[in-house]
Amino acid sequence: MATVETQESTAKSGVYQRYVELTRDVRRSFVAEWTVTIVLLLFGTTTLVQAFVIPSASMEDSLLIGDHVLVDKLTYSPDGRVSAHLLPYRDVRRGDVIVFRYPLNIQEDYVKRAIGVPGDRIRLVNKQLYLNGKAMKEPYAVHKTPYIDSYRDNFPTQPNSPLPASAMDMLENHVVNGEVVVPPGFIFAMGDNRDNSSDSRYWGFVPRDNIVGTPLVIYWSFAAPTEDLTNPNIGVDHLVDVVTHFFSKTRWSREFNLIHGYPLQ
Repeated sequence: MATVETQESTAKSGVYQRYVELTRDVRRSFVAEWTVTIVLLLFGTTTLVQAFVIPSASMEDSLLIGDHVLVDKLTYSPDGRVSAHLLPYRDVRRGDVIVFRYPLNIQEDYVKRAIGVPGDRIRLVNKQLYLNGKAMKEPYAVHKTPYIDSYRDNFPTQPNSPLPASAMDMLENHVVNGEVVVPPGFIFAMGDNRDNSSDSRYWGFVPRDNIVGTPLVIYWSFAAPTEDLTNPNIGVDHLVDVVTHFFSKTRWSREFNLIHGYPLQ
């Protein structure tokens, strides 16, 4: 009896060892594949694309508060000798929608429209944009106040409220013949909601190095207040709001809408 049990135990042990040998490569391959997949996902979400939520009304009606967008971080990346011919790198163009680190606090991300690139001359006359001496057609721009603000709508002029040092430097050192001239290495940006936008008129130029990318698509749009979207901690009230009103507050017509720039010539 002992001999039979010993033989059965030996047989089971041999089968198990054989199973281990046969599956070692499979398990190793499985782990390796999933490791690579996770690394690629992490690489993609940090290097290629980034999720971003629109927290303010400054880009209405192009982008609404609560639009969740995917930002292409590759387009504006610096190119190399080889990658320049293989990847779609390009510089910022007038009319592009850009996401960038806010110059006064690089911990914050802003989204605006690039209006002027280095060398461009910019001014506003009664809300009308003039770029390099030409009046621009801006189908994306909206004006929601009927009155004319002496600084906001006739820019650059004497500011009617205190401005940070970066904006004062722009007004004192980069205005020629009544026009702001964009210096090398910088972009002039404004929100599409011209009457309600904190932009280059109020804090100066955007350093080119601050630009993160350009938004590609709205993957989800949920009608939420700004305070919920700017809260660094996910609030319980916001979570309850999303769960309770997911279907009623989701703007279904905006799902997967592509975000396009508008060429300014």
